[in-house]
Order: sequence, then structure tokens, then C-alpha cells
Amino acid sequence: MNLAHAHLLINHFPVIGTIIVVALFVSALVGNNADLKKASLVLFLGIALLSIPVYMSGNAAEQAIKNLPGVSEQSIRRHENGALLAYVLMEITGATAWFGLWRFRRTSNFGGGTLAAILILCLITVGLMANASNLGGQIRHPEIVSKVDASAPAASWLSLNARAIGRFAVGGEGESRWVWATCQTLHFIGLTLLMGIVLLVDLRVLGVMKNVPFAAVHRLLPWGMLGFALNLFTGMLYFVGAPEQYIKNPMFYWKMALMLIAGANAIYFTLFDGPWDLRAKDVASFKLKAIALSGVALWVGVMFCGLMLPFLGNAF
Repeated sequence: MNLAHAHLLINHFPVIGTIIVVALFVSALVGNNADLKKASLVLFLGIALLSIPVYMSGNAAEQAIKNLPGVSEQSIRRHENGALLAYVLMEITGATAWFGLWRFRRTSNFGGGTLAAILILCLITVGLMANASNLGGQIRHPEIVSKVDASAPAASWLSLNARAIGRFAVGGEGESRWVWATCQTLHFIGLTLLMGIVLLVDLRVLGVMKNVPFAAVHRLLPWGMLGFALNLFTGMLYFVGAPEQYIKNPMFYWKMALMLIAGANAIYFTLFDGPWDLRAKDVASFKLKAIALSGVALWVGVMFCGLMLPFLGNAF
């Protein structure tokens, strides 16, 4: 099994999963059911996390099939460009869903504006995911390709030009070479924000700052999410700019796997009541301490794998 198999295995989840969750979310809005709203936002967030390896494994799938007979490079480009825009909208939808969950945890209210934004974003995302899926099917299924589809340009208003963005990021011919350096700076600023806030939350659960209630520390989490967003944005620019440096690097896949698990670990502290029961001077249970300690270990692992990409994985 290689990464092309992995892409074929998981690429249906963002498409079919988003359609199902949108139906659930609309039902929750119509019925004004808070539990269904919460479940929908959790699923949106989960699909957003899963979309990261789905998109990245697509580049490995391209390397596996691009030289096969009957495979059109233009069809691959159309799929790549359409998938990039769908991925971006899915991540924005997931981030907005997380903000809704965070707000509900603090105020017991999702906020009408937040729910409206999520509804608009998820409807757009469904269309873009369906378009990306259709373009992907055209690569190896000529029976669904019409003459109009075959002659369509690689980039359209339903897509982003991944190759042009990549050249801009790495400083190709005629492009500024300061973009990559700027992204490096923003990446480490984001990492500092993320690690700092996550460590504060986890350390409170582990018994540090016992005089501070957990709810007070949790107010800082949006800053941690901002750091994660900076890391995700700049990291994707790196990947789109030079995917060949990553798709054959085992350390990169360790980093991605640890990041997804660490993301799920961080979500725990927003969704479940256990940490929120910790008032000033309260001591967390062994279970909560184990989850917090694993969160620290996971994020340190993510940072280690990222820093070791040039040395253990020979990425650069």
C-alpha cells in the first residue's frame, strides 16, 4: 500500500461527509436543537482536520499516475487546482465551527452570526468539494468527460492556480524570494503562539497555576488557534511550493499524524465537561492529567518532526 491508495481511501470523506453534515446542520437549525448544532460543528471540525492528509496525499497520487497511458496532465492540474480551493474553504469552515464551539462553551450560545457564517461557508464548501471530486474522477474515467470538460482550462473561478501559488511561495523566476523567508517567520510566530497557549492549558490541568480556574486559562485558546492557523497557512504554502520535498519524507508524515492527534487532544478541552469543573485550587483527576500530559508530548513531537525535516528526512 502506498500514498496513492491512502488518497483513494480517504478522499471520499470530505465530499460525502460534508454533504451529510450539512444536512444534519440544516436540520439542527430548523429544529433549533443545540445538541445537533454542537454535533454538526464537531463533525465539521473533524472533516477539516481530515482534509489536510487528503489534500497532501493527492500529490503522492499524482506522482504515481502522471506517466501512465491515457492520463492527461491538464486533467490532473484541473483537479489539483479545484481541490486546493475546496480545501481552503473547508479549513475556514472548520475554524469557524471551532469558534462556535468555543463560544458555546463560554456563553452557552453559539451566536446567530457565527451559525449564519458556518451555513454560508459549508454550502459553498459542498459545491467546491463536489467540483473537486468530479474533476478527480475525470483523470481516470474518460466516460464521464465531455468535449467541453476535456478542453477546459486548468484554472477557473472554481479553483486556485496551485502551481502559480507555489512559484510565488518559493520565489520562482520573476518572483520575490522574500516570500519563503516571510512565511518562515510567520510559521515560527504561529508555533510560539500555539505552543505557549496549549502548554498553559495543559499545565493548569497538570497542577501548575492551581489558583487559576480552568475557564480563565481557556479564554486564551483563540490565540492558540490563531497560531495554528498561521502554521497551517504557511505550511501549506511550503507544501504547494515544493511538494516533492515532503511527499517522500517519513518525518513529514510523522509530523502530520502527530498534529492530527494533537488537534483532537486540544478539542477535548473544549468539548468535555471534566476540565471545566476545575475551579481555583481544584486538582484534576488522573485521567485529565494523562490527557494533558499526552497533549504536551504530542505537540513537542510535532515541533521535533518539523525541525528535523532537513536532517532526518533529507527534505532540503
